[in-house]
Amino acid sequence: MDIGKLAVPPGSEFRLRDLAPDDTFGVSKDYATEALSRHIDTLQGLHELLYAENRRSLLIVLQGMDASGKDGTIKHVMSGVNPQGCTVTAFKEPSAEERAHDFLWRIHAAVPKNGSIGIFNRSHYEDVLIARVHRTVPKAVWKSRYEQINGFEKMLTENGVRIVKFFLHMSKAEQRRRFNDRLSDPHKNWKASAADFKERRFWSQYQTAYEEALTRCSTEYAPWYVIPSDHKWFRNYAVAHILIHTLEALKMKFPKADPVALGIARKAIGVKL
Repeated sequence: MDIGKLAVPPGSEFRLRDLAPDDTFGVSKDYATEALSRHIDTLQGLHELLYAENRRSLLIVLQGMDASGKDGTIKHVMSGVNPQGCTVTAFKEPSAEERAHDFLWRIHAAVPKNGSIGIFNRSHYEDVLIARVHRTVPKAVWKSRYEQINGFEKMLTENGVRIVKFFLHMSKAEQRRRFNDRLSDPHKNWKASAADFKERRFWSQYQTAYEEALTRCSTEYAPWYVIPSDHKWFRNYAVAHILIHTLEALKMKFPKADPVALGIARKAIGVKL
């Protein structure tokens, strides 16, 4: 699959209507399912390289409407990585302490350290999405945040953080189907939220807000990818495929062992030099 078809070109205007949320680009479910299994193994090896090299980190940003599959993507795509080197941060409504700081303060604190992968389930983009749709801050405030976000992400990149951002693009009809599934399945009732259903009233406003965020904040150093997500199997396959491409582009290598320390260790266990 050509991942360029899912990338938002920096400096270009992006419209969600130009990419169907049920598109699979000719990829079959059988192929995607088999490929995902291989991708999980590949990601495990690349994560080990990232950890061993200990020079940089990977930050994965997941955004999408309610029920678009942020949790499911983490569960299925990242199932093979070592949990010791992977953190997931779910950004909820800011606490009183967080509101007393700038909007990026709590985000920066969760950025992954060298050698690790950090996953943001929602992120700093909520401050140009929900803040915009529900007018929790003046327009002049959220308008200024796009450039602040770009500057923040550029600073992270220059300090060894590789950033890749995914918008899980789901149709309104598919969201309704998933909401109804939560209500009808006793094992999924706990996921049902009255607030999520209420947010459907703002669907078009959120689409507009996302389009501006994708347009203004997809950069060479922190690209946005729009993932058709009506089919969960394609969503997982596409995200895994892009993550492998992103990590392989770093051209990581295992560090060379200290020959003195290696010699001492070999002698200690009786290995001939």
